[in-house]
Amino acid sequence: MPKTIFDSTDRAALLARAGRLEATAPARWGKFTAPRMVSHLISSARMALDEEAVAPRRSILSNRLVRYLVIYVMPFPRGAPTAPELLARAPDSWQADVAQLQALTERLAKNERGHWAAHPAFGDISPKDWGVLIYRHTSHHLSQFGV
Repeated sequence: MPKTIFDSTDRAALLARAGRLEATAPARWGKFTAPRMVSHLISSARMALDEEAVAPRRSILSNRLVRYLVIYVMPFPRGAPTAPELLARAPDSWQADVAQLQALTERLAKNERGHWAAHPAFGDISPKDWGVLIYRHTSHHLSQFGV
């Protein structure tokens, strides 16, 4: 069974990792600083909740088979392109941003049967897909900083 934010044990472990992240932690790959990465995850969570608009993009990722492979099977690629809207938020206070990321993750977990935005690259995906995708995306970026 894939890890998901809808599973309380998976979510608790993910949030504990976020709590161990240091603002000054060096990236193992990529261009993000830890504060910029947390800002990116905040924007991504707000996008999923349909609170932050991200323009749709035509993509091979909207193909059902490709979408399944990317969300459930393939490792997340390092340095993959992302929507510019998800890079626009400037970091705020470190503690406040980490707390906001944790609170948004809890809100997302409570939204399992609620409204979800269309993903800009994948299109309309199920809440189950969102839960796995958010878990894997967050885990990917936490691993980027060694947590």
